[in-house]
Amino acid sequence: MHKFSAIAFLFLILFSCKKVEKTSINLELKKELSEIFYKDQIYRIMQDSAFSPKDIEFAARRLKVDPTYFKNNYISWGMQQDPKNMEEIEKIISKYSYPGKTLVGEPENNTAFFVIQHSNKIPKYLPLIKREAEKGEIKFILYAMMLDRYLMEKGEEQIYGTQGYGFFSKDKSVDFIWPIKNPEKVNELRKKAGFKQTVEEYAKDLYGNDFQYKIYTIEEVKKLQAQ
Repeated sequence: MHKFSAIAFLFLILFSCKKVEKTSINLELKKELSEIFYKDQIYRIMQDSAFSPKDIEFAARRLKVDPTYFKNNYISWGMQQDPKNMEEIEKIISKYSYPGKTLVGEPENNTAFFVIQHSNKIPKYLPLIKREAEKGEIKFILYAMMLDRYLMEKGEEQIYGTQGYGFFSKDKSVDFIWPIKNPEKVNELRKKAGFKQTVEEYAKDLYGNDFQYKIYTIEEVKKLQAQ
């Protein structure tokens, strides 16, 4: 009798915990972040993918923008939208701290990361992203991506090989993976961080199957840029 009562009680506690966990998600904030994520991603996706007139019209109506204007100006629209997205994310962080998996679930826990990643405020928020990744509120690979971008923008070697770089030289595009601090260990570090691809595989995804990954130093990149 006592054993049955204890098991029944434990079941009730676990069931109650699951209900609390489910209802503890801030659904209003989750929806808000979903909309911010759409605004962050849509014009970037359009740059890389063929959008039909119906797709463009659907996107424009969702964004409450004139379809003709959006079709012809989606890049400039997006560049103007990015700082607005960042402003909204900063308000959310100020109120809730980072809106992670516990607060808003997945995939909306990634929204703040992407908006920050596309801003000029990575130095300010990199420690926060690291802390949230270590807590499991976002995947560690996102912190790795932000750290690499931070280092690249400082002109330093990246760690995980997540950042590609390109420029035009003599009317030709020069694309490569930004220099890596320990290129001989990068795939080991990538695996430990949670990446499924080697840097060589990732480079082909980034630049096409014909792309040949090559290790560069910072000095070699500077010479390339000077040509």
